[in-house]
This record gives sequence, C-alpha cells and structure tokens, in this order.
Amino acid sequence: MNNLKFKVLVTMFASIQVVLMMTPLGFIPIGPVRATTLHIPVILAGILLGVKGGAIQGLVFGMMSVIRSTVTPTITGFLFSPFAPPIGGHEGNIFSLVIALVPRILLGVFSAYLYNFLKDKNFKMASSGITALLCTLIHTFMVLSLIYVFFGPAYTDAMNIDAGYLIPFLAGIIFTNGIVEALLAVGVITALVKALEPKIKGMNVRQSNHKKRATKNLIKQEIVSENSGGASVPPKAEV
Repeated sequence: MNNLKFKVLVTMFASIQVVLMMTPLGFIPIGPVRATTLHIPVILAGILLGVKGGAIQGLVFGMMSVIRSTVTPTITGFLFSPFAPPIGGHEGNIFSLVIALVPRILLGVFSAYLYNFLKDKNFKMASSGITALLCTLIHTFMVLSLIYVFFGPAYTDAMNIDAGYLIPFLAGIIFTNGIVEALLAVGVITALVKALEPKIKGMNVRQSNHKKRATKNLIKQEIVSENSGGASVPPKAEV
C-alpha cells in the first residue's frame, strides 16, 4: 500500500466531508424531507480505500457532528455532543459521543467489508449500489436505536411527543429520511465508484480480498519452495 497516496486520498475525502457539513450541500431538500449527504463520503471511502480509509472517514464524520452540535446547537444537540448548551433543559453525556462516533465509524467499516463480499460474489457493478443502500439504512437504524436506548425520555420531551409514540416516530424517520438518503446514496456512489475505482486501483492504495489471498498463497509457496531445497511447487488453485 502506498502510504503517501493513501494519506492524500483520506485527506481529500475528509475535506469533502467538512465542506458538506459546513454548507447546504450536506442537507438537500427533497420534497418534504431534508436528506443528508454526509454519509456518502464515508461509504465511498470504505469502498475505494478499504476498512482503514472508511473508518477514518467515519471518525471525521462523527467528530464534525460533535463540533457542529456544540457550536451551532439545536434542541436535540445534546444527542451528539456532551458539550452542547442545554437548550430545553437536556444535557448530553458520554453516550452522546457514542451516538456521534460509533455508528459513523462502523458505517465506513461495514461499507468496506460488504463491498468486498459482494465483489467476491461477482455482483460486479451492482456491488456499489447494494453497499450504498444497505449501509445507509444500517447507519440510520444504528443512530436511532442508540438515541432510543440512551436518550429515549429526553428525546420525546425535546420533540414534544408522547413516550408511547417514540418507536413509531423513529420508524417514520427510517421510512422517510432513511429511504430517501439511501436512494440518493445509491445514485451518487454508483456513479462515483464507476468513475473513480479504476483510477484509485491504479494507485495501489487498496487490495481486494482476492488479491490478499493470492499474495498470502504466493508467500506460502515461496516458503515451501525454500524449505524443499528450491524445488518448484505447483501453485494452489483459488477456490
């Protein structure tokens, strides 16, 4: 792996993430829904740069969420930052950082693993679209689930809804914002992966699972060959 090229690409993705977070490009109105695009660079980094790149980009997403909730607080800012002013009387805590960071880091990790799995199963171009769709929905589900677990009563009070309607309310978010954001991610990521993957693959900053297995097998063959006095060893067929 070319470390310099990898660092340059990670920095580029992080810069895009900051721009999206700080401008209206991060929240696009589609009908009655304001769909976020902030998850897209994370999924894209996981697909193109692998697990490490996806995790780093997810961490950037989470940290930006904490910073935004702190410096431009809203009534639900406590959900993502323990440092947010207590608007409405609710304060965040250590679990605010869990909500802000963990799902975003896992989003990048899941994207890398799922894309690798689908590519190995010969889904070809559909791999990026399926990865974008599933990982967006999983990310939305993780965030809302953690909000329910750690801040259920405070969230219902802040949103002025009855506690008995919290689960239907959160499910409604998944089936409105979540679906729209997933479809948006499918369109954008499918196009970008098609355009960028060949170029990034040429930079040799990411190895597929198939290539990693092939490299491991080659190393094993060389070790066996050396131990057998230099005799040639037939290559092991990939299954």
